Amino acid sequence: MTTTTTTDTAYWTSVESPVGPLLLTAAPTGELTSLSVPGQKGGRTVRADWRRDPGPFREAERQLAAYFAGELKEFRLALNAVGTPFREKVWAALDDVPYGATVSYGEIAARIGASRPAVRAVGGAIGANPLLIVRPCHRVIGSDGSLTGYAGGLERKVRLLTHEGALRP
Repeated sequence: MTTTTTTDTAYWTSVESPVGPLLLTAAPTGELTSLSVPGQKGGRTVRADWRRDPGPFREAERQLAAYFAGELKEFRLALNAVGTPFREKVWAALDDVPYGATVSYGEIAARIGASRPAVRAVGGAIGANPLLIVRPCHRVIGSDGSLTGYAGGLERKVRLLTHEGALRP
């Protein structure tokens, strides 16, 4: 996945999925800037100055459909996430967590070279991930194996991990 940084979000669309409606936003250049779900902590809502246009989202929609059909295990989309350098480092580490696997917050901290006390900051960065599903923050669990928070809700986290085979139904 390619990531660039900007604050401009000009386009949006909504896509139905097995975990509910997904709100996708894109920069004027076509990179995906967010993927949110209803009720998401810190999720996006449509602004009056955004333009509804499904055009920039055709590839994202195709890949999401393939993911939910069990045919795609790794997203290959141009992403445009906005965050501090620390958050972007954490988000990049999420991209390396393979389909069907889980890691702990401490493991993500270690992957980016953060100290053990930085685990809480890592958790905050993961919780601020603007690209649910495509940047797989649902694959991060507690060090004891517990299904800790997920900005999209624990029920969605369970459904996504079950879909990927990381949890048994």
